[in-house]
Amino acid sequence: MEAANTKIIGTEFFPDGTPIDSWFYDTKIPALEDLGKQYVLTKYNILDDGRVHTKEIQDLIDLAAEQGGGVIVVPAGTYLTGSLFFKQGVNLYVAEGGTLKGSDDASDYKVCETRIEGETCLYFAALINADHVDGFTMCGPGVIDGNGLRAWKAFWLRRKWNPHCTNKDEQRPRLVYISNSQNVLVADLHLQNAHFWTNHIYKSHHVKYINCRIFSPAEPVKAPSTDAIDIDVCTDFLVKNCYMEVNDDSVVLKGGKGPWADSAPENGGNERIIVEDCTYGFCHGCLTCGSESIHNRNIIIRRLKVNNAANFLWLKMRPDTPQCYEYITVEDVEIKVTNFVTIKPWTQFFDLKGRTDLPISHSGHITIRNCICECNTYFNVTPQEDQYHLADFTFENLRITARNNGFAEDIVENMTVKNVQVDIK
Repeated sequence: MEAANTKIIGTEFFPDGTPIDSWFYDTKIPALEDLGKQYVLTKYNILDDGRVHTKEIQDLIDLAAEQGGGVIVVPAGTYLTGSLFFKQGVNLYVAEGGTLKGSDDASDYKVCETRIEGETCLYFAALINADHVDGFTMCGPGVIDGNGLRAWKAFWLRRKWNPHCTNKDEQRPRLVYISNSQNVLVADLHLQNAHFWTNHIYKSHHVKYINCRIFSPAEPVKAPSTDAIDIDVCTDFLVKNCYMEVNDDSVVLKGGKGPWADSAPENGGNERIIVEDCTYGFCHGCLTCGSESIHNRNIIIRRLKVNNAANFLWLKMRPDTPQCYEYITVEDVEIKVTNFVTIKPWTQFFDLKGRTDLPISHSGHITIRNCICECNTYFNVTPQEDQYHLADFTFENLRITARNNGFAEDIVENMTVKNVQVDIK
């Protein structure tokens, strides 16, 4: 459905009063038969034989595009590949018992100019890539497995002799990278064991993740920086009925970093994002703004269940980047976390690039209501007026059990507290 043709329901609103479009309520998932002509891997001699079939699968994608589009079908079995690039009109379906598995050899992934950590630079392509592919659908009950164990071990080995090793020092591919696209659907899939970020969506709009299970381990080998969903300069984005358990942040809002990030054309904000009816296992942050993010507006997080996360709402405030996080509403969640609300300076890779003053950032119109939380710290917030200003927070109908309260009303200008009970244990 094209965004221009949707109608306004008008019964619900984003935090700034904008009506929620009916597009957010359409959660229909197409059947395989609805995705066009089927190109089944095994019918093109792409077999479950332990070989890496990157060229053969890419040739099949190209053939489908030349013949007017359709769907690449991964049948039962395990099929190895390096980086694949989907084209307009070509979708992906992974059948029951089917696994599309990434190679663990970095040389099977193309190095190209791409978007990574708030910048455009040379880096590895993802396992699944779709650029300027409107209407791209990736679904099915099967598995897309990054096969990242070898890369995780290499990362931590490098960290032993270089404690400052970054993701650009130990480069490795993401699982899914979708860019410059609209009307995208990712549904029902198991997306797991990414080498690096699991899903990265850049400069796209009207994107849905529905009924997906997104996983990477925190033990026995930690899967470094395997964010579940990185939303990077996107509008109109729905994450619904997903399970997320990763060894980093789950839903992350990105958009650029640096002292002039807000003026660079490749950067931008995220707006009209809804995350609802999801379940979380371990992660570092359930909703994280940052660390490379400049403007997030009209964000709704609701009806979540969280078990054993480190931070629930985490605002990373970069002192070298102008940021504005506003109109964020959290409601109807049941959570067990280390920190319920975390707002602190984030100084990783701090670089003013010659700017002589610190850009001042803002967070405001943050509403948290109707929540039950068990945590170590309820309000883990560091005031830093020379770097950022907090205003217009509303906490309402909260039942908090915590070891530490930490709440200080004077940290926030115009702080409203209604029916909040904090039991210290």
